[in-house]
Amino acid sequence: MKFWFLIGGNLKRRKLRTALTILSVLVAFLLYGFLCTITYALTGGVSLAHADRLVSHHKVSFILELPVSYETRIQSIPGVAAVTHQTWFGGIYQDPKNFFGSFPVPDDFFAMYPEYTLAPDQMKKWQTTRNGAVVGRATAERFGWKIGDHVPLTSPIWGQPAKQPAWDFEIVGIYDGKSKGADTTSFFFRYDFFDEGRQRGKGEIGWYTIRVSDPNQAAAVARAVDNEFANSPFETKTEPEAALAAGFAQQVGDIGRILVSILGAVFFTILLVAGNTMAQAVRERTTELGVLKAMGFGNELVLGLVLAESCLMAAIGGLTGLGIAWLITLHGSPVPSLLPIFYFPERNLAVGVALVFALGFGAGIFPAVQAMRLRVAEALGRHV
Repeated sequence: MKFWFLIGGNLKRRKLRTALTILSVLVAFLLYGFLCTITYALTGGVSLAHADRLVSHHKVSFILELPVSYETRIQSIPGVAAVTHQTWFGGIYQDPKNFFGSFPVPDDFFAMYPEYTLAPDQMKKWQTTRNGAVVGRATAERFGWKIGDHVPLTSPIWGQPAKQPAWDFEIVGIYDGKSKGADTTSFFFRYDFFDEGRQRGKGEIGWYTIRVSDPNQAAAVARAVDNEFANSPFETKTEPEAALAAGFAQQVGDIGRILVSILGAVFFTILLVAGNTMAQAVRERTTELGVLKAMGFGNELVLGLVLAESCLMAAIGGLTGLGIAWLITLHGSPVPSLLPIFYFPERNLAVGVALVFALGFGAGIFPAVQAMRLRVAEALGRHV
């Protein structure tokens, strides 16, 4: 600790150069934080998916519908523990930009999703209120909704309900997520109310979610479900929930490869910048390093001082960048309708901290070795 004044003094020697290098490291790790957040937002559904849940949708396209009568037949298939269904509603609140995920579901829907928590009295109220709706905490806070509010929604997909200008829902519950990554932006309402009010497609749903008794038998149950409806007008494709989520993410591209490519290019550039800064600093202090060695500073101590200077510079910029990214994501998603899951995962934050010091070590190791090998006579001989 007694040598920190030397390290700090060296960083202050060329203030502009040091500030620009720290700023470049800050921007690099700020970018890292945002990329990790967006990657998790696009692929988070894969990690949150349950191994015992399957999704069964129309074989031709996910947007085509299936008969609601399939539910009873799916329930009778061996290995199926529970079945529920959802339909994409596409609700809009007051303005087209106020778009969020909204779904008509049966009243036993929440039993399928233990990651959502809803107070028992609110659950009872929802099951007994025909136009009742349960909204996620994030969306409720976004629009300032509270229990008891009436919310009119329009749907470009389903149009107006019979004899009504808009779909009127009463907020009877607000659900939360058990885990930090759970989606709390959705809006759920009763399927029977929706089916009665819509003008077309009565008796149809979007997709089924199936819980299997034994996750090890999930593939066999999926085949049994598809065989049950083979050669029918509404053939199905049943797949694990994680596979479906991964499929949607892959439509954007190979997120992992994109992330590694971008960050690899950025960090390689920053490594060169920081390494060049440290190399210049060592060259400028050649005589001073010779004096330190002549005073009794050992090679290992000189090596440590140069590495500490490099790591400190990386830490100031890198940790600040990570901190800014973390603080920004604390406020939630800027586009909740597109990226409902939006936070900086702790695992990626820890990796980022490790990368900060790896960058500092990588940028400083070669100048540090050069300083360690410097001979006293050679260093003092360069003094003019």
